[in-house]
Amino acid sequence: MTTTESPSTPQAPQNSLDAEQVGYKQTLTRRHVQMIAIGGAIGTGLFLGSASRLHSTGPALLLSYAFVGVIAYFLMRALGELVLHRATSGAFVSYMREFYGERAAFITGWMYWLNWALTGIAELSAVGLYVQYWFPLMPTWATVLIALAVVLVINLLSARAFGEFEFWAAVAKVGAIVIFLGVGLVLVIGRFDVGGHQAGFSNLWSNPGGFWPTTDGFNWYGPILVMSGVVFAYAAIEMVGVAAGEMEDARAEVPKAVNAVIFRIGVFYCGSILLLVSILPTSDFKSGISPFVTIFERMGAQWMGAIIQAVLIVAAMSSLNSGLYSTGRVLRSLGMSKQAPGFTLKMSSQGVPWAGIVMTSVVYVFGAVLNALTPNAFEVALEAAALGVLFTWGTIFLCQIRLRQLVNKGVIPASPFQMPGYPWTSYIGLVFLVLVMFGLAIGGWQSSPYFWKKTDFLVVVFGIPLIALILQIGWMFVRPKVVANTGDRLKAVWSDTGPTYGRGVGPQDLDPDPAFDPDVLEPHVHNPETKS
Repeated sequence: MTTTESPSTPQAPQNSLDAEQVGYKQTLTRRHVQMIAIGGAIGTGLFLGSASRLHSTGPALLLSYAFVGVIAYFLMRALGELVLHRATSGAFVSYMREFYGERAAFITGWMYWLNWALTGIAELSAVGLYVQYWFPLMPTWATVLIALAVVLVINLLSARAFGEFEFWAAVAKVGAIVIFLGVGLVLVIGRFDVGGHQAGFSNLWSNPGGFWPTTDGFNWYGPILVMSGVVFAYAAIEMVGVAAGEMEDARAEVPKAVNAVIFRIGVFYCGSILLLVSILPTSDFKSGISPFVTIFERMGAQWMGAIIQAVLIVAAMSSLNSGLYSTGRVLRSLGMSKQAPGFTLKMSSQGVPWAGIVMTSVVYVFGAVLNALTPNAFEVALEAAALGVLFTWGTIFLCQIRLRQLVNKGVIPASPFQMPGYPWTSYIGLVFLVLVMFGLAIGGWQSSPYFWKKTDFLVVVFGIPLIALILQIGWMFVRPKVVANTGDRLKAVWSDTGPTYGRGVGPQDLDPDPAFDPDVLEPHVHNPETKS
């Protein structure tokens, strides 16, 4: 593979935000963008994770998915406003640098990397288990290496190769869901017998315990508490923000992808859950077995169950693919400001930040080995990845709030794709994320009578302070390098009255254009080093 060194890091990266985009190729087309948006919203959280939630919650899980889906839509609208303000492959890291400063960017970047590193390890292990459905004697370590090699090669080729894989993976996932929706509608409307149980919408309230079970082991707050887990079913929906920096026309495609999210959530997630609870009692769904596989096997269509198993592998591989793609770009954004090892700046001639991608893949390998040796210890680490999801979503809402504040003060031009309901929609999103954190702790406390097995509780109560301490130590270590690199300009790019550090990033420095139209021209930031 032919590689070239990234351009030397600018002396004031927070005053030359476009420097992060040097070397990337804008090769992701409309169909890639649309399917990346769809694929991010459909994964193992629906195909597999919904089984345990249905079993423990009942039909009211439908309301849980619907409510969290609305929050996910708010999130995507907030992200869309940020992307059309400035599309960047640095995504959340770059926006935190712009609006809250270098320290916030450091924390955001490494939290996002932690999330994907741990999630990717889990997905690799899951691929090994899924493959044993057909090849029970195949060693898990061999499957792990093959799966990682495939997604690593795809990511190292080009952004377009990543987009192609995600496109076809999304086609497979959507295809499986559409087939189920079609079959499920026929079963429910026709009130067919499925495994000795009559399908029908009446099962919503005739389900054992009713629509919202509160007795026989169920709690009235069950559908509320389970929202903590539903959030992670929607994780990776924010991938559009990272991919925006390599889209051919982000300003045209991102609004379309974002606005379609609520429809897709309604059809694919809520539609699937509605049909699942209408076909079988929720007590028939078991943790670790896809509810879709359960339905088809009860129908005697084992071959369709096998197809769903194949789709589970595709979903896990898609998650791995997204993890390598996003962490490579986030690490490079951190490297640009000396907050990650210098080698993360290296890019291939195809515009791929290959060094950061390889770094994450190495962690995947060691993590998969650790998972095989000490699965209980790794379970705690995996739950810590959930904190990364909540933190990333929180940064998106916070950045949108700050962006609009600056717009309202006349400091920067308005994004042409603004979030509706400002500021309340972002506030609702932030409050919800805090409540999810409490939900994790409560659910974790109730999960086991043994203190050290209350995993989610331990992660929230002890994990958050521990991660905060590690990040603080990390910032103390890199701060001198960042200070030297930026000339001690660690604050946000913008103050309430204009550029924090003088000229170089203000509205007066936008590209002069006689045909300037604030609805179509994207603000462009210049490197102050190029000014006389």
